[in-house]
Formats: sequence, structure tokens, C-alpha cells
Amino acid sequence: MEILGNDNHKIIYADALDALRTLPDNSVDLIFADPPYNIGKNFNGKIEKWDTEESYLEWCYEWLDLCVQKLKPNGSFYVMTATQFMPYFDIHLRKKLTILSRIVWSYDSSGVQAKKHYGSMYEPILFCVKDKNNYTFNTNDILVEAKTGAKRKLIDYRKAVPTVYNSEKVPGNVWEFSRVRYRMDEYENHPTQKPISLLERIIKASSNEGDLVLDPFSGTFTTCYVAKELNRNSIGIELQDEYVKIGLRRLQLAEEFKGEKLEKEVRTFETEKIATQQNLTLFEPNGTYIHS
Repeated sequence: MEILGNDNHKIIYADALDALRTLPDNSVDLIFADPPYNIGKNFNGKIEKWDTEESYLEWCYEWLDLCVQKLKPNGSFYVMTATQFMPYFDIHLRKKLTILSRIVWSYDSSGVQAKKHYGSMYEPILFCVKDKNNYTFNTNDILVEAKTGAKRKLIDYRKAVPTVYNSEKVPGNVWEFSRVRYRMDEYENHPTQKPISLLERIIKASSNEGDLVLDPFSGTFTTCYVAKELNRNSIGIELQDEYVKIGLRRLQLAEEFKGEKLEKEVRTFETEKIATQQNLTLFEPNGTYIHS
């Protein structure tokens, strides 16, 4: 186990269970957990697939319980998993926390188009709190447009004085955010990267400036990156070298790791663009070749 970073933003380079056990109980304001889904994804050469569903769930229950222990009495916990496992998470967590919302993250298209069944177009998220009477929820920081009031200008005649409906509202439990695509600026080389916009909503809603945000399966460290941008503190846990490098670079915590300079991977279309620009510099605007 190795702890990298500084007092405000730490990366724990270790297995999630081992790292979670080292954290003080009742110390974290907000946890966002996006674990491996046990569906055979390739994480930099490591296939995340347990021998049985039972062994996967046993592992999940262990880190879920640790997360509950680390959460402050007024803390919030957002957790994701594959649709087929979420009912088990739901039943397990409702014995320990209050589940306030069962969120559907709906995205634009399925990665692999189904041929003989209905392709998956969403992922589930649970929003839980330790104390349903005392938790952070910053309504005004996450308001979205209310079409009834903002676009249709409809009037509520049920009130004593008829009034136009509000133009803003708290989002419902169906969230429409695009998945991170290869050509997006925020893209990192990871098979299940979550979008900045998704984490912005969660962190704005359920934490305040100076609060501590924990991500036990950090991957591309989007949670920690957004936490830093929003003036929160963060702890990100990650086991794989390549993803730790991404975290150190995105959080600007180091310029090198194990003797390797930390630079964002150049994508194929960027390589082609650079090559084109270099070729263009060999010629004058009139097409005359520039001699070296």
C-alpha cells in the first residue's frame, strides 16, 4: 500500500478492501462507488469476472459495509453496479441506510447493439444516507430547467392567484448524460469512465466546500477531479498502475510515477491531425515546397 498526493487530495495505491480498512470510521462526507460489475470487462489486461455470482456479491457486501462504517453520521452514499446485481445491493443497504432515490442514468446509445434482445441503455444508481433527517442536499446547486414553466409558460390555476409554473426544478430520478466517447476532451483510456457531468451533480448536491469525498474504485479519478474543481477534498483508491498514473496527472499531484513522465495518451485522430499539420508546414501557401 502506498499513499500518494497531499493532505487535500490523496491517492491510495492499494486494494480497495485493504485501503478502506485503514480509513477512520465516521470520517467521510460523501462516497461515490462504481465497482467492477462482474460482466467480463477488460481493465488494462485484467478481466473482472468472479468465479460465481455468489463470490462477487460476498466481496461487494464486504466493501459496502466498510463504506457504511467510514461514512459520517450525516453522510451520503451513491453506489452503482450492473442492473442484475442492483437488487441485491438494494436489499443489503436498506438494512443499514435509508435509500432516498433509485436513480436511472440514461445514456444515448448502447455500446454493443443487441440483435436478439433489448440493449441496455441505462445504469442504476442508489442514493443513500445514514440519517434521513440530517444530510446534505444543496437543492439550488443542481436545479434544471422545468419545461412546463420555462418553455410552455403554462399557468397553475389551482392557486388562489394563477401563477406561471416554476422555470427550474430539482432533477427527477432519470438522469440523461452522454457516456464518455473517444473523441471527447475528458476521455481517458478506461472501459467504464463516468462523465464529469454525472459527478458534478452528485458532488454539488451531496457535499459542501471543504468536505471529504471518497471513491473506492477510482479508475480515471473523475470523482476526485470534480471534487478538486469544486473545492472539496478527496481520497481515491486504485489498484492498477495505469489508472493511478491517470489520477496523479488529472489531479496534478505529480509529473512522474515510477520514473515515467505522466502525459495524456495521444489518440489516433490527434496523431493524424499532428501529422497533417506537420506536413502542411513543409509548403508555402502557394504550394511551393519549403527546403530544409
